[in-house]
Amino acid sequence: MNQEQLDKMKNGKGFIAALDQSGGSTPKALKGYGIEEDQYSNDDEMFQLVHDMRTRIVSSPEFTGDKIIGAILFEQTMDREVQGKHTGDFLADKGVVPFLKVDKGLDKEENGVQLMKPIPDLDKLLDRANDHKIFGTKMRSNILEFNKEGIDQVVEQQFEVAKQIIAKGLVPIIEPEVNINAEHKQEIEEYLSKKVLEHLNKLDEDQLVMLKITIPTKANQYEEVINHPNMVRVVALSGGYSREHANEVLKQNKDLIASFSRALINDLRVSQSDEEFDKILGQTIDSIYDASVNKVQ
Repeated sequence: MNQEQLDKMKNGKGFIAALDQSGGSTPKALKGYGIEEDQYSNDDEMFQLVHDMRTRIVSSPEFTGDKIIGAILFEQTMDREVQGKHTGDFLADKGVVPFLKVDKGLDKEENGVQLMKPIPDLDKLLDRANDHKIFGTKMRSNILEFNKEGIDQVVEQQFEVAKQIIAKGLVPIIEPEVNINAEHKQEIEEYLSKKVLEHLNKLDEDQLVMLKITIPTKANQYEEVINHPNMVRVVALSGGYSREHANEVLKQNKDLIASFSRALINDLRVSQSDEEFDKILGQTIDSIYDASVNKVQ
């Protein structure tokens, strides 16, 4: 583990950019960027176009380690290059800590949740991540209802896989997303934070994790989790909220920083000139940075 990067993740001012759209979410990301499905004819072309989009984002002069402390990459992005360097190296040289999305998507809904699909060959993927100087990983589950059995299963699975990742010297981001439209969202979050704490308390002193959650209904719901000695950082997803709303509610949560995806790239278009693209990206980064760093007292 890179100590300098660990210090940045623990104490750095800023947020994490989630640039890990993959598989099924790639056409949607490209469409939002202004590239329709009839503009590519196979997966190779599609992934090249999305890599071009990500290259444009991370190589922008606005995308710096001063405000963006980390970035989450999709496996193919890790394997590709930006300006002649592997993406992880390119980001690290910019002062941005690289993470890798390792999950293979969600299973069908059961007990009000979607567990992660099995991750075959995870050890091999983690070895490759280490070769590419990746600092940590991310994996997502989905909680749709207040079902204690389902939530227990989500947290159990996340921590089980997290331990495998820790054993390879990487820091896992556990992501039990709570659907923003869930009927009993606040009750789910109260129960989820208790369960996460229970599992954190069972970790060895040197087993460090991060947590990515939906911005909670009750401000500072995860304060105890944030302050746990095994927790490097707690970050929040935008989850379908508009950037304005996500920023507004994030500001009310002390020590919670953003890890936005859609809210980061929503206003970017392939047709924009570099000057316009950089200006819009810069304004977006500034607003998310502000919500992550300057909290409502």
